[in-house]
Amino acid sequence: MSPAENLDPLPDPFILQPPAFHPVVPYVTTIFGGLRAGKMVMLQGVVRWTRAGKGRSPGAGSAPEGGAGAPPCLRASERSALQSLAANRFQVDFQCGCSLHPPPDIAIHFNPRFHTTQPHAICNTLQGGRWQAEARWPRLALRRGASFRILFLFGHEDVKYRYRLPLSRVDTLGIFGDILVKAVGFLNINPFPEGGSEYPVGHPFLLGSPRLEVPCSRPLPRGLWPGQVILLRGLVLAEPKDVTLSLLDAAARVPLALRASFADRTLAWVWPWGRRQLISAPFLFHPQRFFEVLLLCQEGGLKLALNGQGLGATSLGRQVLERLRELRVSGTVQLYCVHH
Repeated sequence: MSPAENLDPLPDPFILQPPAFHPVVPYVTTIFGGLRAGKMVMLQGVVRWTRAGKGRSPGAGSAPEGGAGAPPCLRASERSALQSLAANRFQVDFQCGCSLHPPPDIAIHFNPRFHTTQPHAICNTLQGGRWQAEARWPRLALRRGASFRILFLFGHEDVKYRYRLPLSRVDTLGIFGDILVKAVGFLNINPFPEGGSEYPVGHPFLLGSPRLEVPCSRPLPRGLWPGQVILLRGLVLAEPKDVTLSLLDAAARVPLALRASFADRTLAWVWPWGRRQLISAPFLFHPQRFFEVLLLCQEGGLKLALNGQGLGATSLGRQVLERLRELRVSGTVQLYCVHH
């Protein structure tokens, strides 16, 4: 497909915003299509050891913890100086716009704080320039100098903070403070209730990992069993030809493959001897577009979701599923996550 060729329009629920890797903080970005129930934002990063712009901030695990974080071997004056430079806080804001004057309303303000004897997190809403009653969580798993992964789920039954402004107004994400961001991902919540082990745990984005070089292979030592989830996330390259997710048995036969063909813009299940079953869905695999493939194993087959939208199932015998030994991904894509 030539770069000048028009792309087929996609329904909004099928469009996933590409992840942002290593953005500079403060970081403000538009949320494509805004927020809605069923969306999820994943933030991966490291809490700085010192305040932004106040000194060197080592990576995870490179600085001691406990008390205010100063090493016990330091003199009192040195300890006091280090404490004055220590990271205080960071915040993640889901905003209604991005104006500076007046400041935008903030539907969800998430603010971990580390400068007190008991690190804690604050959630609040800013409306018309006024903060509302805050919610506080006294036990905070985040620590200075430590890596973390945070999932923000919207419309999920387990949500801990009830937003006070309509999600439909939220169109901007802002990240500020003493934090190094590795990746920001914009996803949809798992469409399969029976595959709940995938969410809300989530799996990290990896950029440039040797283990994700294509072709990419993962062993399936025990085959597939009901409830198991296969997750694939990546970016289609600039001049794509095809993308294939193959399931192989011990003899390297391929009982089933999922193949996206760019020649005719089709997605299909492929069985041995060339038998194909076209999947009725918008073709998502356009150049430079982010995608997510989710397969849920169930009794007698696999259920498929693309970009968080369920697309039905295909039949595969239980014995065939149990005899599978390898997952293989090939084609013109860059992978960010492969999990099973």
